[in-house]
Amino acid sequence: MYDIIINNAKIVDGTGSPWYYGSIAIRNGKIVEIKRKGKFKSGEHVINAEGLMVAPGFIDMHSHSDAYLLINPKAESKIRQGVTLEVIGNCGSSMAPILPDKLSEFKRRLGELAQYITWDWSTYKEYKEKLMKNGIALNVAPLIGHGTLRVNVMGYENREPTMEELEEMKRLLEQCMKDGAFGLSTGLIYTPGSYAKTEEIIELAKVAAKYGGIYSSHIRSEADKLIEAIMEAIRIGKEAKIRVEISHLKSAGIRNWGKIVEALKRIEEARLEGVDVTADFYPYTAGSTSLTACIPPWAHVGGIEEMIKRLKDPEQRMKIRRDIEASIEGWENLANLAGWDKIIVASCEKNKQYEGLSISEIAKINGKDPYDQAFDLIIEEEGRVQIILHMMREEDMLEALKSPYTMVGTDGSSIAPYEPLGRGKPHPRSYGTFPRIIGRYARDKRVITIEEAIRKMTSLPANKLGLKDRGIMRRGFWADLVIFNPKTIIDTASFENPHQYPEGIEYVIVNGKIVIDRGEHTGELPGKVLERE
Repeated sequence: MYDIIINNAKIVDGTGSPWYYGSIAIRNGKIVEIKRKGKFKSGEHVINAEGLMVAPGFIDMHSHSDAYLLINPKAESKIRQGVTLEVIGNCGSSMAPILPDKLSEFKRRLGELAQYITWDWSTYKEYKEKLMKNGIALNVAPLIGHGTLRVNVMGYENREPTMEELEEMKRLLEQCMKDGAFGLSTGLIYTPGSYAKTEEIIELAKVAAKYGGIYSSHIRSEADKLIEAIMEAIRIGKEAKIRVEISHLKSAGIRNWGKIVEALKRIEEARLEGVDVTADFYPYTAGSTSLTACIPPWAHVGGIEEMIKRLKDPEQRMKIRRDIEASIEGWENLANLAGWDKIIVASCEKNKQYEGLSISEIAKINGKDPYDQAFDLIIEEEGRVQIILHMMREEDMLEALKSPYTMVGTDGSSIAPYEPLGRGKPHPRSYGTFPRIIGRYARDKRVITIEEAIRKMTSLPANKLGLKDRGIMRRGFWADLVIFNPKTIIDTASFENPHQYPEGIEYVIVNGKIVIDRGEHTGELPGKVLERE
């Protein structure tokens, strides 16, 4: 007797090979048999997959669900896409380690949502154990944020660390790696990560490399200095001898459209030289971040409270404005790249009426200049304003999609269309990324094959993470599977109405347990915090 049998399926095995007809048997959380002919007859759960495709569960290579999984372990917006594994701790920001005297800063970052979490951990090991104790619907592979390490040791100081401070950051990272973390991440357009020189990151990356971890980076520029930023990531990979993952690859701002081709060429050249560098992307032409990212780095020194003081001071406020208008050197000026009319408020706590409107539209309502409106909104919301920036083009995204060296990452979070996570108008990527690629770009537009799309979602990220028993349909591998209708799979979430689940995902199985059954969540929480092999 098997736990689950899946009969009459079109099997896409995750390697990029063409699909084939077959049946699958699952027992004790793993795939124990695959037949190319005939059906399995006895199982506790029998799924007739006639007309459906079955693939390894999708791996979200770039996620920000670190806190959200503690609030809602069911992970609806991801599991309903077919995601069975999320890589968390990206862009230099992780939920561990948190030294006791820095706890208030991490709570402040999360705003109202902080009240839904019991903050009873400090180390990475304790955070991992908390996730497992609470239960989670899908697996996670956590990274450790460089920005998190810096906040713990140095706060928001714009300087190089002392030898003692660098050693303390290395010590904290090493303990996390010993406890199973998958590597180091950086967010080099965000403070305090943007204050770090390359040499600091190399020293920390060496620690992650020592334990077989990866280096994942929101690089220093995705716009004017895109190529230089890619080369910095490659240099870190070379000198630290570490596998490199470039986060959400893009070329932002009209003047930079087309640079993606050169970026991909540099990645390919580095690979020919022996650097294991790859990238992830999402299938949209807008990004999302905090409105505070539009403020120059010098104004962030000391943290958000100091920034707000500067925005309230007329002289400092004018200097901030001049620096945005002039695009000072060494800073990714998002306000300049997108323009206030293309920067949309996705969510805020006190001014819900502005959600879905651009900064320019809000400024017009209030009779203000867009700069003053942005500054006043940051002050009033204490820095917690999430925005969407329309600044890319589809042609560049398609170049990333077609590259053999790219995989898929939502850059979103596990949320749900109900309180407390169903607030605002977040980027639809949290709900639609994976079905959008398969339905829109593989099936309908035929930019790539469905098999190649699924390779980018399964075996390629599993290999990057060093997972030897996930990401491919093989006997003895963990039964992380998604069963979908290839004719109907599609995203439905939009920028105007983002809290919408996709269509066509029929079943999702995590570690041999059915989490999505005929399109509905079973409430099962079989996920694990994976440990680096």
